[in-house]
Amino acid sequence: MQKKRAITIKDVAAEAGVSLQTVSRVINKGPNVTQGVQERVKAAIDKLGYVPSLAARRLGGSRSYLVLAFNDERPTLEGWQSRRGNDWVDQMLYGGMLKCAEHGYRMLFELVDSHSDQLEAQVQAALSALHPDGVILTPPHSDDTRITDLLHRNGLIFARLGSHREGEGFAVYMDDEAAARRATEHLLDLGHTRIAYVQGHPEYAMSPDRLRGFTSAIEARGLEVEPAYLQPGDFTYEAGVDALNVLARLDVPPTAVLASSDEMALGVLHAAGPLGLSVPGDLSVVSFDDTPTVRMSVPALTAIRQPIAAMTARAAELLIQGKARGEVANDHHLLPFDFVVRESTAPPRAGGARR
Repeated sequence: MQKKRAITIKDVAAEAGVSLQTVSRVINKGPNVTQGVQERVKAAIDKLGYVPSLAARRLGGSRSYLVLAFNDERPTLEGWQSRRGNDWVDQMLYGGMLKCAEHGYRMLFELVDSHSDQLEAQVQAALSALHPDGVILTPPHSDDTRITDLLHRNGLIFARLGSHREGEGFAVYMDDEAAARRATEHLLDLGHTRIAYVQGHPEYAMSPDRLRGFTSAIEARGLEVEPAYLQPGDFTYEAGVDALNVLARLDVPPTAVLASSDEMALGVLHAAGPLGLSVPGDLSVVSFDDTPTVRMSVPALTAIRQPIAAMTARAAELLIQGKARGEVANDHHLLPFDFVVRESTAPPRAGGARR
């Protein structure tokens, strides 16, 4: 049986008696097409059952109908290679791809290494190959001037996720300082006064914001931040394990830990058992992100829920609208976070954690 030939834009143009560019302008709702020609083209599309391709849509003007998102290569690949996955990436793609599809766009995803001396060459190669209408930058690329300057030189509009610094591009973010303060206040309200914090990766702009939120909540209750309770972190599971192993050996160990990522919080949770600590009996644990894993952990983790999908959807919409208008306002877009209380937090045991 002979396979039915796919209908192309050439078939529509022939049926309507117009050029390919005219068909594309009608598809894209472009200017300089009379009402009569529009009706002929639409009638031809309906008659032939034509579904416009991305290539056909590109013929009619300056838009590529592509949004390109850059994510940091090393942590992304490490998550995939370890088979732990990367829910942050999943949520980012979920929000961006659905929003792009609403507008007839496609969202593409590229990994570039923030530590490579070939970073700018990697970015430029992707831009030259794909000619996107706009670019979404995720942390730490959001605050990397090597990338933002390159995008500016290429005349591209872009959105910066998780960044609120001044500069070009749409800033789409949540209030990380307020989120960390809210999480810390939850522990304080439960009666904890010995609260440790596993910090985020120092290369990410939100890390100092979260640290300020933590320290301000502690100090607002008339308490002092114990330097030994501030543990370095890099958003990985191993950093959480290492942090709790250090904290548990202190003469006066904490009764609660706030971790700046789900993976680090899971590291704290899983390190507690071998140290003879129960969660939340001996140690309360709070996390950032609220990925599916922490909801299914035992106990399920109390967490700040980042609006990752919503931020990416907003970024994509801003880029698409900005491209359509031919103008961009480099403004700030603050999205709300949620705080979800689960079984990993409770009032401190009388007399503190068991040693």
